[in-house]
Amino acid sequence: MAGHSKWANIQHRKGRQDAVRSKLFSKLAKEITVAAKMGDPDPEKNPRLRLAVKEAKSQSVPKDVIERAIKKSQGGDAENYDEIRYEGYGPSGVAVIVETMTDNKNRTASTVRSTFSKNGGNLGETGSVGFMFDRKGEVVYPASAGDADTVMMAAIEAGAEDVESSEEGHVIYCEDVDLNEVSTALEAELGESESTKLVWKPTTTTELDLEGMQKLMKLVEALEDDDDVQRVTTNFEASDEVMAQL
Repeated sequence: MAGHSKWANIQHRKGRQDAVRSKLFSKLAKEITVAAKMGDPDPEKNPRLRLAVKEAKSQSVPKDVIERAIKKSQGGDAENYDEIRYEGYGPSGVAVIVETMTDNKNRTASTVRSTFSKNGGNLGETGSVGFMFDRKGEVVYPASAGDADTVMMAAIEAGAEDVESSEEGHVIYCEDVDLNEVSTALEAELGESESTKLVWKPTTTTELDLEGMQKLMKLVEALEDDDDVQRVTTNFEASDEVMAQL
């Protein structure tokens, strides 16, 4: 994806690590609780839960946090979360998809709307930018997993659609419904992935200059700081020169 690994690198450089990390842990735990509540609490019998646990482990979420999140789903007092997707435009017309899990739709809608308007964006109707993205499964491996040809062969064998290899690593894409199957086959061939999840992959991108990137980062960070927001996806494209200046 345009800016997939670049985005991670900016956050890393900005030293927001600890705050970002604890938020990430609670968001991953929430996904595990919801997945376990919707299906079987055994990850082997529940593909969505299996992927949620796998993603949490790849982000170093402690085992006891994962187990607690599964256990929470079985308690009578487990909150009911609605999964709601918001779509809109950020600064410079960048398309933004915001995925949320909330126990209070009104609160989330008003927070997301005001975050967009305070940061030079505007919230649109559902579907207003979704057509610029495809729903895909994404499996990320470090460069050390193998050279581009080795990873490409493993991906083809596993039934994936596309591989983007760079010196930073390999990003493998597949149909969203095939993610569980493809990631299991890749694991047998390449070992543990760095990340396995469903993503919105941009089909068209918007090129940003330095000022545009700074404004977009402000919007995305404000959205990600909201506990109801699970993930924010944009279709920005930026040159290496611009990224280096952030």
